[in-house]
Order: sequence, then structure tokens, then C-alpha cells
Amino acid sequence: MTVETGVLERYSQGAESKQADLCCPVDYDKSLLALLPPEIVEKDYGCGDPSRYVKPGDTVLDLGSGSGKICYMAAQLAGENGKVIGVDMNDDMLALARKYQQEMAQKLGSNRVEFLKGQIQDLALDVTVMDNYLAQHPVQKSGDVMRLRAWQDQQRKESPLIKDNSVDLVVSNCVLNLVRDSDKEQMISEIFRVVKSGGRVAISDIVSDEPVPSHLKQDQHLWSGCISGAMQEYAFLQAFINAGFIAVSYDKWESQPWQVVEGIEFRAVTITAVKPHREPCIDKDYAVIYRGPFSKVYDDDGHVYYRGQRMAVCERTCRTLTGDEYGSHFISIAPAVDQPGKPWDCATGTVRKVADTKGGRHANHCETGEGCC
Repeated sequence: MTVETGVLERYSQGAESKQADLCCPVDYDKSLLALLPPEIVEKDYGCGDPSRYVKPGDTVLDLGSGSGKICYMAAQLAGENGKVIGVDMNDDMLALARKYQQEMAQKLGSNRVEFLKGQIQDLALDVTVMDNYLAQHPVQKSGDVMRLRAWQDQQRKESPLIKDNSVDLVVSNCVLNLVRDSDKEQMISEIFRVVKSGGRVAISDIVSDEPVPSHLKQDQHLWSGCISGAMQEYAFLQAFINAGFIAVSYDKWESQPWQVVEGIEFRAVTITAVKPHREPCIDKDYAVIYRGPFSKVYDDDGHVYYRGQRMAVCERTCRTLTGDEYGSHFISIAPAVDQPGKPWDCATGTVRKVADTKGGRHANHCETGEGCC
């Protein structure tokens, strides 16, 4: 039995009857749960609540959406201008989530949740379309395999399940660890692909304090139980940094491990991250002041910020540092007079002259864009 078939079997059982050992205790927002059918709540399995990161108007993608609980919670928070997409590979879980779709649409006031069949490590391939293709073109010989691969490549390019740069927020609840190790890098690259510039990630998952040895990884029960496929806690963050995300951090960290196996601690965490804006650096005399408490800090682009100093930054970096992820740590100062600016090799550790920002607009944190970077 492979990792994929073991996971499919166990979660098909979870769709049929509640599997208590597949989830950690989580304090969900009871007001959001109140709208959901009991079966969806009972047969959902997770280790955190990434729905709390949803903002009004967000397009949200839930990886491994299962019974649909997080999707239907997110839909309430995204509101009538938002949209929620759940992706799962398990037909039984998809059937459970879709079973209440019309009922939930009536409760929500609109049908703003959809469930798609796909692998979270290959978000470009629509597996429902592939199933239909295979029904008409069964694989019987080696030549059929090659034709299938060519068809898959064409589908990914011409009709991707999830388009590039189309999602405001990617969430997942205890699913990334179920993907086999050889696919994890591709999975996180796919997350990066579908998120918009400035878009966010909120992933609840299980991590280990030590690397999981191979003999535990070969235990199918431990793997499908969200244990032996867990990434080591540092490697988990680093994988998102390697993919290109910034502001990668542990927002939630359970002090007590969920399980301990052969002395290895497995605990529930939630990480958050942001896909950076990549427009050119333009110097318009913006500055930021790092509040402290450390003498200096570095960001993921290599900029250094000295405590209390007006550090020169481009407009793009200033906007990033006034967002949710950094806003509480920085004071931003926009120039008193708007100017076209000039291309700039965003210098590391350049102190802005006070005269350049005197009389400028200050903003400790900004969501509207008014009076800030």
C-alpha cells in the first residue's frame, strides 16, 4: 500500500464514521460552527483553525478540504464578495462536503463555496477532467502512459484547476503532512504559484522536534494519522522561505505535544506567510523606523533595520512593512510631497536623511492605503 492509497482509505473511513484519533483538540469559533450541519463538524479532522485569518472579500483556497468545515466557516468570514474553493482528492469526503452545499448556500445567502477534485501537490491538474479522460482512454500499454502525460501537461497549461496568482489566502488544516516527502517541495511551490502578490498563507499542521526516522515513515497507520509525514519544525518554515515567501512565522505553537513517538514530539502549529510584491524598487524618500526591542533586525530580502533609525526603503518595501505581518514592529514615514521617484538598488542599511522625511505622513499600520506607504 502506498502513502496515497493509505491516506485515501483512512479518510474514506473518516467520511463514513467519526475517527477520533485523526484530530487534535481545537478551539473553533462557536458562532461560525453554529451554521454548519452536525455531520460536517463531526467528520472533519484537523489540528488548528486557519479560518480565523480570512478577511472580508477574500478568495480563499482550502487544501485538503475534507468535510468542508473550514470552507463553510471561511465563507462566513469572506462575506458576499468573497469566494472559497476547497480542493480534495478523496471522493467520499468531496461527496460529504457537497451533500450540504445547497443548504449552506441558502444559509450564507449565496453559493460562494465550491469543491474541486485535485491533488494539493499538483493544483494545476483537474482530476475530475482526468477521470473522464481515462474513462474514454484507458491506460493499457506504455504508449498510453506517454499520451496521458502529454495530455496532463496540456491540461495544466491550458485549463489549470487553480490559476496562477488567483488566490488571496491559502489555508489548510492538518493535510500537508499527508503528502509524500518527495512531493512536498512541489506542493509548496504550487501554493506560491496560485497566491496573488501580497497574498497570504495560513497553514495549521503537525511538526516534529526531530527528523522522523525512516522506519516510522514506513508505518502506514502513523502516516495516515498525521504523524510520520510531519516535517521537522525548522525545515517546515524553511520550505516556505525556499519557495519565495516572506514573513514566514509560527503564529500558533502548542506548548504541549499532541503525541510523542519514540521520544519525538509531534505538536500542532499554525504558520503564516506572505507572497512578496515584485514590482521594481522605486526610491521616493520613504522611510521606516524599527521600534525594537532588538538592536537590529533583518528581513527576508536582506535589509537591515536599526532600532530607532529612519531607514531608507523603497515604496514597495514600505508597503510590505506596514501590512498585518510587520505593522506592529515598524513606524512608516511617507514623504511630505509625492514625487515620481527613481529606480533604486534597494540599499541595505541606508539611513534616510531627516530632511528627506521631515513633515512626512506617519503610519504605524495601514489597511486602507490612506496616509501610509
